[in-house]
Amino acid sequence: MPAPIRFTPGDALTALKRQGGKPFRELFAHGSLALEIYKPEGADLQTPHSRDEAYVVISGSGTFVRGAVRTPFAAGDFLFAPANAEHRFEGFSDDFATWVIFYGPAGGEVHEA
Repeated sequence: MPAPIRFTPGDALTALKRQGGKPFRELFAHGSLALEIYKPEGADLQTPHSRDEAYVVISGSGTFVRGAVRTPFAAGDFLFAPANAEHRFEGFSDDFATWVIFYGPAGGEVHEA
């Protein structure tokens, strides 16, 4: 069976609810790419990840904290956290949900200036 080519927020949130309890669920993987849905309740308790990570906010708003930098976010925004960076979402609305895209090798991709 071929891999899906489309994921909707509604389908992703339904899949998340079906697993019962965890705030995230992997929906797709291909090579180094992994797509998850993430919807924390109350507080974001995540720890740094070993790979580069991008977020595309589906709904809601709040503050994204990466290291010492704090920035507001809202639906439609793109956020980035390099591998091993401390980051979290704070003060987010009850409807907050985001796509999470992991990619590249452990330790992150090499940045060339």
